[in-house]
Amino acid sequence: MPGQFEAIPGGGAAVALDEVEISIIRSLAVQLLELIGPGPAEDASDDPLAELFAEGPSEPPTDPVLQRLLPDAYGGPGSEKADEDELRAYSSEFRRFTENDLRAKKRDDALVVIRSLDAMTSKGEGGAVLKLSADESRHWLGALNDLRLAIGARLEVTDEEDTDLLYQLPDSDPRKPMVMAYLWLGGLQETLVGTLIG
Repeated sequence: MPGQFEAIPGGGAAVALDEVEISIIRSLAVQLLELIGPGPAEDASDDPLAELFAEGPSEPPTDPVLQRLLPDAYGGPGSEKADEDELRAYSSEFRRFTENDLRAKKRDDALVVIRSLDAMTSKGEGGAVLKLSADESRHWLGALNDLRLAIGARLEVTDEEDTDLLYQLPDSDPRKPMVMAYLWLGGLQETLVGTLIG
């Protein structure tokens, strides 16, 4: 089980993690929370209806990582036939009504990761086995995906060819630790998907 998720009874998953792995995942999840920022409910409102009808931003974020995590709804390949201003208006309207919910989902996923790591027992020298329920596994899958997207954006990974080039980086390259985290999280994500569909 080291380094990969395995299915457990009840639809959940388990993985053995050592202290360093626990620390890395927790640190990355905290950084993701900081990047996503607080939600409207955490800002001030006591009125649940105000929260329900709260509008999000209409402009895309400027940070490349947030652009990857919160992409435009319209545009991309095949959209060159449409009017650019029209697509921008559609994306803006869509973002205004969906971004707050998307951020909340990503926050929830990251919080489940942090809380499940904090709740682990027997974190001795060798680490421990993390056991997740089916619901926690889905949150972990979302968070692992977001972490990989965030690191991939920082590494400027846009396609499979970029990923292949990561394997060729020399150990002296300052991006190497980030690359190793990106590849490791990909392996975790892949085995977690296997437990959920298997």
